[in-house]
Amino acid sequence: MVQMKPTKVQERILSLDVLRGVSLLGIFLVNIMAMHSPWQYYNPIEWWEYEDATLYAWLDVLVQGSFYPIFAMMFGYGLMIMWQRSQERGISFGKIGVRRLLALLFIGIIHAFLIWSGDILINYALFGLILLSMLRLSGKLLIWLGMGIFLLVQIPMSGLMLLAAVFEPKEMTFWMDITSVTNSINFYSSGSFIEIMGQRFTDWYMVNGPQNIFFLLFMILPMMMIGAGASKLQWLQNAQEQKVKWLVILLLSLVVGLPIKLLPYLIEPNLGYMVIQDMLGGPILGFAFAALIVLLMTNKQIAKVLKPFATAGRMSLTIYLSQSIIGTLIFYSYGLGLYNQISLVNGTLLALAIYVLQVVFAEIWFTKFRYGPVEKLWRTMTYGRKAVARKIEA
Repeated sequence: MVQMKPTKVQERILSLDVLRGVSLLGIFLVNIMAMHSPWQYYNPIEWWEYEDATLYAWLDVLVQGSFYPIFAMMFGYGLMIMWQRSQERGISFGKIGVRRLLALLFIGIIHAFLIWSGDILINYALFGLILLSMLRLSGKLLIWLGMGIFLLVQIPMSGLMLLAAVFEPKEMTFWMDITSVTNSINFYSSGSFIEIMGQRFTDWYMVNGPQNIFFLLFMILPMMMIGAGASKLQWLQNAQEQKVKWLVILLLSLVVGLPIKLLPYLIEPNLGYMVIQDMLGGPILGFAFAALIVLLMTNKQIAKVLKPFATAGRMSLTIYLSQSIIGTLIFYSYGLGLYNQISLVNGTLLALAIYVLQVVFAEIWFTKFRYGPVEKLWRTMTYGRKAVARKIEA
């Protein structure tokens, strides 16, 4: 009987891994802010001072909200590759896909409630289960549906936020939640593990509760659909022949996305403009970054320079989880207890240093092993021990 197997090394798409690796860095630069300070409970544009305020503005415009869409698109891209391989072999992908996503859901639950509240794996797993039912659609239809669903929700929402920001600016003032800020500082810096678990759940529920899950669904699932559609059309594999298309995507996304990302700085930092900035501007600017990376990867010399990002992308799950483990051990009370005690500049430098060390670790790891440690666990849960034990790479 023919069985599905993980992807072999020679079958990997280098630009796909580079996009994952770059996304991991962008996501970590944002995530570490939430690891070392209660920034989700105050207006970060007005909180930081001096060089921290300048750095935050750069991160806010160029990084915040722009790299998780790339990661989501690459998630859809990879899932479609697996589906297509199963079709080529005449194998039903349904059970394998569900098993893979349920395994990811399990890993995400452990991550969210025992390590760090800013988990994305739970949502990826749940929304990925929805995506499974769409994989038979054509590539063009997936892309247009993804774009349509995203814009159908985000444009009306952004319109409402814009009207509120213009006509009811006082209602759009970002009020600092003093109680939540105090609780975060107390529990994460000096609380017991049980107290930290309670605060961790509170933080997770604030982002992923019923009041936000609708918006998360229609922000992340469309990106997965676009990635799956691009995968079916082999946009990354054919990038060399489709430079004009990628250049058009880059220019259009940059021209539209950058001004939207600048709204709180061009007008005023109220909640309305900040919502538009993140929910609409972030993903659009993310398309520009993705297109830029794909275009750079068509140059062989630049591709060699970017190859370390591909190494990180090959063990993206391991690196993503280890970032949370390292970060919380540095900032939470059961580690060094440095929560709310470092500047944004130092936190960002720390994130860059950790990422560099992770890339070095990945380079060394792949000289001896064929897949990352958590990737091996995930693939064992997906394919079974015998398939992963063979000399094949996922």
